[in-house]
Amino acid sequence: MCVEVTAPRTHSASPDNTSTSDSRTVSTPQQGGGWRHRVDAARHRLTGLLRRFSLPLLRFSLGIVFVWFGALKVAGETPVTGLVAKTLPWLDPDWFVPALGWFEIALGAALMIGLRLGWVCAAMVAHLTGTFLTVVMEPAAIFRDGNPLMLTMEGEFVTKNLVLITAALVIAAWPRPRRQGPQVLAPDAR
Repeated sequence: MCVEVTAPRTHSASPDNTSTSDSRTVSTPQQGGGWRHRVDAARHRLTGLLRRFSLPLLRFSLGIVFVWFGALKVAGETPVTGLVAKTLPWLDPDWFVPALGWFEIALGAALMIGLRLGWVCAAMVAHLTGTFLTVVMEPAAIFRDGNPLMLTMEGEFVTKNLVLITAALVIAAWPRPRRQGPQVLAPDAR
């Protein structure tokens, strides 16, 4: 926040604690308050909170989604069994869909507890990229009337995985503190 300082001749104060004049002005840092300073300080505090909590919230929410979708597959209550069967006709959906569900539950749990995030995110990206096989194997299930701009419900389901892939890349790229292993003393230090 800066205040304009002017020559003493024609000088008037404005409501936001800045001075104006018809003479040349110089900006100097303002000491104290003012509504702009309070807004900047609040924005700075909010940004700090977002930086602190946004990545853990992203990890946890992705974990919930993966556990939830995986549990639906394991319980046999998922609406995607038919789509998976059409996309991968050489695999029996009676065992493959529940196996996929257990894999998703494991990924989700690992995301929520923060276990091996680099590997988990790589597996998550591979898994989600695999869903785009539907575009090749069963395009009629993805596009209405063959129009690539008109998605079906299944097409929207598959396309939203672009966002989940991007979230996995953000989590994988974010620096994590290194864990220190046990300290080994040198033979002469004992």
